[in-house]
Amino acid sequence: MTVPVIVESMAAHQEAMEKTIVSLQEAINARRFGELASMCETFELEMAAKGLEKPSDWPYALHLLGHIYISDLNGARFLWKRVPSAVKQGQPELVAAWKIGQCLWTYDYAGVHEAFKGYSWSPAVQQIVAAIKDEYSKKNMILLSTAYSTISVTDAAKFLGLTESETIKSTTQNGWTLDSSSNMLTAVPMVTATAQKLDSSKLQDLTEYVFSLEH
Repeated sequence: MTVPVIVESMAAHQEAMEKTIVSLQEAINARRFGELASMCETFELEMAAKGLEKPSDWPYALHLLGHIYISDLNGARFLWKRVPSAVKQGQPELVAAWKIGQCLWTYDYAGVHEAFKGYSWSPAVQQIVAAIKDEYSKKNMILLSTAYSTISVTDAAKFLGLTESETIKSTTQNGWTLDSSSNMLTAVPMVTATAQKLDSSKLQDLTEYVFSLEH
């Protein structure tokens, strides 16, 4: 292989990466987080078609979190498995992003909240992590209101990843009532136009989790 060919290949890699980063940043700025995973996969296919390998600084964290945002945990797992070991060792932000996926996969509610705040995210990644956290909190509020008629502020706070004062504010804004003498919340089932269908396994996982908090 001659030097000019090597230089041309490096230039192609750089051009592809710049295109990827610019497009991903535009999607993030527009809060089109649901497009990130498919965009990364499209760029991967384009690079493969040109005979180019993904560079070591490929935005794996954004790619993985893109899958998590659309609740594609299988996609996130498969991406994690195919990431080279050297890249995992060199990208702590990717490892931190995967921690979120791991906890979601195992219904480790407390672990998910810890994973959200367990790393000093870069600006672009912080935006999608915040969006995932917001969606996760909304789903958990729906789940909690479906599974329980009453729950203590302390237990609800642990499940929602909020302080007790934040929990009271958030739940009462959604129509729940607080008995200040017992510090118990009375839930109001939350119904939205896009409410997720709750399966029995999720309700069982939640019941077991809250039971563990109480004992």
